[in-house]
Amino acid sequence: MERFFSKFICCWAIYLVVIFSSCQKDVTINVNSPTNFLEIFDAFWNNMNVNYVYWDVDSTDWNDMHKKYRPLFAKLELSNTNDVNLSFQYFKEMTSGLIDSHYYISFNNTAIENLSVYPSFLRKQQFTNFHYPYSYVKIDTSYLDQKYYIGYDNNNLTNGQPLTILCGTINSETLYFSCNAFSLMKSYYSTQKNDVQSTIQYFFDMLANLPSNIKGIIVDVRGNPGGDLTDLNFLVGHFIDKPLHFGYTQSKSGNGKLDFTPWIKAFVNPQPGSKAVKVPIVVLADLNSASLSEDVVMAIHTLPGSIFVGENTWGATGPLTDNEVYNAGQFVINNFLTVKTSSCKFKYLDGKIYEGVGFPPDISVPYNLKDIINGKDNQLEKALSLIP
Repeated sequence: MERFFSKFICCWAIYLVVIFSSCQKDVTINVNSPTNFLEIFDAFWNNMNVNYVYWDVDSTDWNDMHKKYRPLFAKLELSNTNDVNLSFQYFKEMTSGLIDSHYYISFNNTAIENLSVYPSFLRKQQFTNFHYPYSYVKIDTSYLDQKYYIGYDNNNLTNGQPLTILCGTINSETLYFSCNAFSLMKSYYSTQKNDVQSTIQYFFDMLANLPSNIKGIIVDVRGNPGGDLTDLNFLVGHFIDKPLHFGYTQSKSGNGKLDFTPWIKAFVNPQPGSKAVKVPIVVLADLNSASLSEDVVMAIHTLPGSIFVGENTWGATGPLTDNEVYNAGQFVINNFLTVKTSSCKFKYLDGKIYEGVGFPPDISVPYNLKDIINGKDNQLEKALSLIP
């Protein structure tokens, strides 16, 4: 048992790096190198006004943070290691309630370069249903029919872990697909041959010409922290034959704290040769499904006959992309910190914003450590029971 938990802890350490780098955009906004902590605070506070996209829905009183913390920062000395450490605590306190689940501060000051501020993770740790991410590949291969496809791309790594795809049938009547990250298109079109390509091709070919014995499809994104936005069309676009409206995005229109564009419809576009899937689809996701995984869950959930089984997702639904695309997002205060934050807001087709709370399943099946240890996937079994 101790070895089992050690493995989980290792996986979670990797996952933490993955989740805040998933769907990651290039950092292009820089603030000139500060000479004192008051300049650091002012640059941070002002850039949060400009670049944070949730001020109209976030409960954090940012003006109150200015009143409380600016005098505290003014007392700190950049040359004092204790003061630098105290500044970390102040940043942590100021941002603890931010709903943006992509929000992450890293530091490059030598005194605190090994520290980071990650509000959503700190909140998740307090949940009674909190658990470490788990790779179900070894368990779920036991459910698949004998001839299944599993692909690894060792040239497509996410923090040292290869992209892993599993696909096959279960009881000759359910088509199953899972992936541990969203960099599918990158591997599929890579000039370096990999077995992810054949696995994805098998899945797409099955979707285009579903055998009559296939009664349903399971798409599994449990533990998947997200990745490349292009994978949304690349994957879900093979389930449809016309544009799929699944939500709305809203971005900043100017530098004012509440300068927002109108809400714009978000679509998934069909891919060449795709057909509308007519059989029921069950999507599996859990607490550790984040970012693009959540978009995939919500997009599939809009399809007729689709059901979401598992746990509330992470709640990092706002996309990340280049600052040139949206007038908001990440910024750097040179020689001190980097802030990663969503580029725009997303709301689902039902008009709700699930940032910070996660997308809820239609059928809740909690993570069960005892079952996992015994090689039983209770979430997959529930999904299978829903296939008519």
